[in-house]
Amino acid sequence: MRNIFLVGDELVAGHGDPKALGWAGRVAARTLAVAPDCRFHTLAVPGETTGEMTARWDDEALRRLASDDGSSRYVVFAVGRADLRRGVSPTMTRLNLANALDRAQALGFSALVVGPPPTSGDENQAIAELAALCDDAASRRGAPYVDMYGPLARHEQWLHDMTLGDGSLPLQAGYGLMAWLVLNSAWHDWLGIEAPAV
Repeated sequence: MRNIFLVGDELVAGHGDPKALGWAGRVAARTLAVAPDCRFHTLAVPGETTGEMTARWDDEALRRLASDDGSSRYVVFAVGRADLRRGVSPTMTRLNLANALDRAQALGFSALVVGPPPTSGDENQAIAELAALCDDAASRRGAPYVDMYGPLARHEQWLHDMTLGDGSLPLQAGYGLMAWLVLNSAWHDWLGIEAPAV
Protein backbone atom coordinates (compact mmCIF):
# COMPACT_ATOMS: atom_id res chain seq x y z
CA MET A 1 0.00 0.00 0.00
CA ARG A 2 1.19 3.50 -0.88
CA ASN A 3 -0.07 6.48 1.13
CA ILE A 4 0.30 9.67 -0.90
CA PHE A 5 -0.24 13.04 0.78
CA LEU A 6 -0.90 16.11 -1.37
CA VAL A 7 -0.04 19.20 0.67
CA GLY A 8 -0.71 22.68 -0.63
CA ASP A 9 -3.19 25.50 -1.10
CA GLU A 10 -6.34 26.21 -3.12
CA LEU A 11 -4.71 24.80 -6.26
CA VAL A 12 -4.37 21.40 -4.57
CA ALA A 13 -7.99 21.70 -3.42
CA GLY A 14 -9.06 22.36 -7.02
CA HIS A 15 -10.84 25.66 -6.41
CA GLY A 16 -12.35 27.07 -9.59
CA ASP A 17 -12.56 23.70 -11.34
CA PRO A 18 -16.14 23.07 -12.52
CA LYS A 19 -15.47 19.33 -12.22
CA ALA A 20 -14.20 19.78 -8.64
CA LEU A 21 -11.17 17.58 -9.35
CA GLY A 22 -8.31 20.04 -9.67
CA TRP A 23 -4.96 18.68 -10.77
CA ALA A 24 -4.70 16.46 -7.69
CA GLY A 25 -7.93 14.61 -8.40
CA ARG A 26 -6.99 14.07 -12.02
CA VAL A 27 -3.56 12.75 -11.06
CA ALA A 28 -5.09 10.45 -8.44
CA ALA A 29 -7.61 9.02 -10.92
CA ARG A 30 -4.94 8.33 -13.56
CA THR A 31 -2.59 6.82 -10.99
CA LEU A 32 -5.21 4.52 -9.45
CA ALA A 33 -5.87 3.09 -12.90
CA VAL A 34 -2.36 1.59 -12.92
CA ALA A 35 -1.67 1.34 -9.17
CA PRO A 36 -4.90 0.55 -7.28
CA ASP A 37 -2.97 0.11 -4.03
CA CYS A 38 -2.46 3.89 -3.73
CA ARG A 39 -4.34 5.90 -1.11
CA PHE A 40 -4.53 9.62 -1.75
CA HIS A 41 -4.91 12.14 1.07
CA THR A 42 -5.49 15.78 0.11
CA LEU A 43 -4.23 18.18 2.79
CA ALA A 44 -5.08 21.57 1.30
CA VAL A 45 -5.35 24.91 3.11
CA PRO A 46 -6.23 27.83 0.83
CA GLY A 47 -3.92 30.84 1.02
CA GLU A 48 -1.30 29.30 3.29
CA THR A 49 2.37 30.20 3.18
CA THR A 50 5.24 27.74 3.10
CA GLY A 51 5.82 28.45 6.78
CA GLU A 52 2.24 27.52 7.65
CA MET A 53 2.43 24.44 5.44
CA THR A 54 5.66 23.32 7.10
CA ALA A 55 4.19 23.81 10.56
CA ARG A 56 1.15 21.62 10.04
CA TRP A 57 1.64 19.00 7.33
CA ASP A 58 3.38 16.33 9.38
CA ASP A 59 0.79 16.26 12.18
CA GLU A 60 -2.05 15.98 9.67
CA ALA A 61 -0.31 13.24 7.71
CA LEU A 62 0.67 11.20 10.76
CA ARG A 63 -2.90 11.28 12.07
CA ARG A 64 -3.96 9.51 8.93
CA LEU A 65 -1.29 6.89 9.48
CA ALA A 66 -2.29 6.07 13.06
CA SER A 67 -3.29 2.55 12.03
CA ASP A 68 -0.62 2.30 9.38
CA ASP A 69 0.60 -1.19 8.67
CA GLY A 70 4.02 -0.17 7.42
CA SER A 71 2.93 0.95 3.97
CA SER A 72 5.05 3.26 1.85
CA ARG A 73 4.81 7.01 2.55
CA TYR A 74 4.91 9.76 -0.05
CA VAL A 75 4.31 13.50 0.25
CA VAL A 76 3.84 16.14 -2.43
CA PHE A 77 4.60 19.71 -1.39
CA ALA A 78 2.77 21.95 -3.85
CA VAL A 79 4.04 25.49 -3.32
CA GLY A 80 1.51 28.20 -4.10
CA ARG A 81 1.80 31.95 -4.40
CA ALA A 82 0.88 32.98 -0.85
CA ASP A 83 4.50 33.70 0.15
CA LEU A 84 4.64 36.41 -2.51
CA ARG A 85 1.29 37.89 -1.60
CA ARG A 86 1.99 37.93 2.13
CA GLY A 87 5.53 39.28 2.01
CA VAL A 88 7.50 36.15 2.94
CA SER A 89 11.12 36.67 1.94
CA PRO A 90 12.82 34.30 -0.52
CA THR A 91 15.23 33.31 2.25
CA MET A 92 12.37 32.24 4.51
CA THR A 93 10.59 30.42 1.68
CA ARG A 94 13.76 28.45 0.95
CA LEU A 95 14.20 27.65 4.65
CA ASN A 96 10.56 26.60 5.08
CA LEU A 97 10.69 24.26 2.11
CA ALA A 98 14.02 22.81 3.21
CA ASN A 99 12.58 22.19 6.68
CA ALA A 100 9.52 20.46 5.21
CA LEU A 101 11.72 18.22 3.07
CA ASP A 102 14.05 17.42 5.98
CA ARG A 103 11.08 16.56 8.20
CA ALA A 104 9.64 14.32 5.49
CA GLN A 105 12.91 12.43 5.23
CA ALA A 106 13.13 12.04 9.00
CA LEU A 107 9.63 10.56 9.08
CA GLY A 108 10.29 8.14 6.23
CA PHE A 109 8.35 9.98 3.53
CA SER A 110 9.59 10.22 -0.04
CA ALA A 111 8.96 13.81 -1.14
CA LEU A 112 8.20 15.52 -4.44
CA VAL A 113 7.87 19.29 -4.95
CA VAL A 114 5.43 20.97 -7.33
CA GLY A 115 6.15 24.60 -8.12
CA PRO A 116 3.69 27.47 -8.54
CA PRO A 117 1.98 28.13 -11.90
CA PRO A 118 1.74 31.54 -13.56
CA THR A 119 -1.27 33.85 -13.32
CA SER A 120 -2.68 36.27 -15.83
CA GLY A 121 -1.57 39.20 -13.68
CA ASP A 122 1.59 41.24 -13.25
CA GLU A 123 3.24 39.04 -10.61
CA ASN A 124 4.63 36.47 -13.03
CA GLN A 125 8.26 37.61 -12.77
CA ALA A 126 8.08 37.09 -9.01
CA ILE A 127 6.39 33.71 -9.54
CA ALA A 128 9.17 32.70 -11.94
CA GLU A 129 11.74 33.54 -9.26
CA LEU A 130 9.75 31.60 -6.65
CA ALA A 131 9.59 28.60 -8.98
CA ALA A 132 13.37 28.70 -9.49
CA LEU A 133 13.87 28.87 -5.73
CA CYS A 134 11.61 25.81 -5.23
CA ASP A 135 13.51 23.92 -7.91
CA ASP A 136 16.80 24.70 -6.19
CA ALA A 137 15.53 23.72 -2.73
CA ALA A 138 14.18 20.42 -4.06
CA SER A 139 17.41 19.69 -5.95
CA ARG A 140 19.51 20.31 -2.83
CA ARG A 141 17.44 17.71 -0.95
CA GLY A 142 17.35 15.21 -3.81
CA ALA A 143 13.58 15.55 -4.30
CA PRO A 144 12.01 15.48 -7.77
CA TYR A 145 10.62 18.83 -8.90
CA VAL A 146 7.68 19.54 -11.22
CA ASP A 147 7.97 22.93 -12.92
CA MET A 148 4.53 24.44 -13.49
CA TYR A 149 5.72 27.92 -14.35
CA GLY A 150 7.99 27.39 -17.36
CA PRO A 151 5.70 25.16 -19.44
CA LEU A 152 2.55 27.20 -18.70
CA ALA A 153 3.81 30.81 -18.83
CA ARG A 154 3.29 31.03 -22.59
CA HIS A 155 0.90 28.12 -23.12
CA GLU A 156 -2.03 29.40 -25.17
CA GLN A 157 -4.63 27.12 -23.61
CA TRP A 158 -3.47 27.96 -20.07
CA LEU A 159 -3.56 31.68 -20.75
CA HIS A 160 -7.02 31.43 -22.30
CA ASP A 161 -8.31 29.39 -19.35
CA MET A 162 -6.95 31.94 -16.88
CA THR A 163 -8.66 34.83 -18.66
CA LEU A 164 -11.99 32.99 -18.44
CA GLY A 165 -11.65 32.77 -14.66
CA ASP A 166 -10.46 35.29 -12.11
CA GLY A 167 -6.88 35.37 -13.40
CA SER A 168 -5.56 33.48 -10.39
CA LEU A 169 -7.28 30.10 -10.54
CA PRO A 170 -7.45 27.91 -13.62
CA LEU A 171 -10.62 26.27 -14.81
CA GLN A 172 -11.06 22.76 -16.18
CA ALA A 173 -8.54 23.01 -19.03
CA GLY A 174 -5.88 24.61 -16.84
CA TYR A 175 -6.14 21.95 -14.18
CA GLY A 176 -5.90 19.32 -16.90
CA LEU A 177 -2.63 20.87 -18.06
CA MET A 178 -1.27 20.90 -14.51
CA ALA A 179 -2.19 17.23 -14.08
CA TRP A 180 -0.47 16.40 -17.38
CA LEU A 181 2.73 18.08 -16.19
CA VAL A 182 2.73 16.06 -12.96
CA LEU A 183 1.96 12.77 -14.70
CA ASN A 184 4.66 13.36 -17.31
CA SER A 185 7.36 14.27 -14.79
CA ALA A 186 9.14 11.85 -12.46
CA TRP A 187 5.76 10.86 -10.99
CA HIS A 188 5.68 7.18 -11.90
CA ASP A 189 9.36 6.58 -11.18
CA TRP A 190 8.98 8.40 -7.87
CA LEU A 191 6.15 6.08 -6.85
CA GLY A 192 7.88 3.01 -8.24
CA ILE A 193 5.01 2.16 -10.62
CA GLU A 194 4.75 1.52 -14.33
CA ALA A 195 3.62 4.43 -16.46
CA PRO A 196 0.54 3.61 -18.53
CA ALA A 197 1.07 2.79 -22.17
CA VAL A 198 0.51 5.79 -24.43
